[in-house]
Amino acid sequence: MRCLVTGVAGFIGSHLAERLLEDGHEVCGVDAFVDYYARHIKEGNLEVCRSSNRFTFVEGNLLDLNLASLLDGVEWVFHQAAQAGVRASWGREFSRYVDCNVLSTQRLLESLLHLKSLRRFVYASSSSVYGDTTALPVSEDTAPHPISPYGVTKLAAEHLCTLYHHNYGLPTVSLRYFTVYGPRQRPDMAFHRFCKSIIGSEPLRIFDDGSQTRDFTYITDVVEANIRAAMSDAATGQVMNIAGGSRVTLHDVIHLLEEIHGSPLKVVFEEKQRGDVRHTFADTRRAEQAFGYQPLVSLWQGLANEFQYVVGLYQGSYAIRA
Repeated sequence: MRCLVTGVAGFIGSHLAERLLEDGHEVCGVDAFVDYYARHIKEGNLEVCRSSNRFTFVEGNLLDLNLASLLDGVEWVFHQAAQAGVRASWGREFSRYVDCNVLSTQRLLESLLHLKSLRRFVYASSSSVYGDTTALPVSEDTAPHPISPYGVTKLAAEHLCTLYHHNYGLPTVSLRYFTVYGPRQRPDMAFHRFCKSIIGSEPLRIFDDGSQTRDFTYITDVVEANIRAAMSDAATGQVMNIAGGSRVTLHDVIHLLEEIHGSPLKVVFEEKQRGDVRHTFADTRRAEQAFGYQPLVSLWQGLANEFQYVVGLYQGSYAIRA
């Protein structure tokens, strides 16, 4: 298959592109290198992909690029590009979220209308679309009520995918990711921050009281879900939860990190942030029925892998204590 991966230099996009290359596909990756975090980290994410002669890279904004030439012959599109971050989406920054998350998605969908080679468009949605629902585990039939501007833009783009499917027959599928973690996770995300604090002998800072829960999903499970969604006819036109089956409190996460690191950790609790939901927990039966989705990586193993990555990023090699 000839594949297009947007946001290819990011956390999920780079892992997905690597897997596609490993599976023998041809990959064109696009990234705008927005300044949400350091460019050198994103460049590092692309090292493996750039070593393949079946990978081409295009730097640019989806609002400005010549999409017709970029999409020529493409069969699978994985739209991972977005302006991320719940807490940063308020105020003046909201216009960037609209541009990156809504307008870019609409322009990409429009450009696909006459692409005869297209077999699947997989959109990276988010559990943020649900907001602070108390009906757990949450199913895709639950009415979305995002409580952050970020969630609003992700839901808007998801609705666009559904509209283009119903009105034009575009083979779209939207995957609602639940708290993805693992090597290359963005520096602003909790597990990355926790691991960096550990190696710097600093206290771990947790927003709220630590009893909030998340359904954490390991990166390779998310990548597998994308591949299966692209291959499955039953996924077309669907919206699906993709989660890890690891709903735990942040207190539980700290205990696991203490086991991985091998010593007690100091924790500081800070004020709850606007837009942060209290609990997430997904019903993933729809993805299971459509294409056999099953998360495989345990939270302990996934955390250990991320810890090793963060140590390598900032300090060099490190051996996980058994």
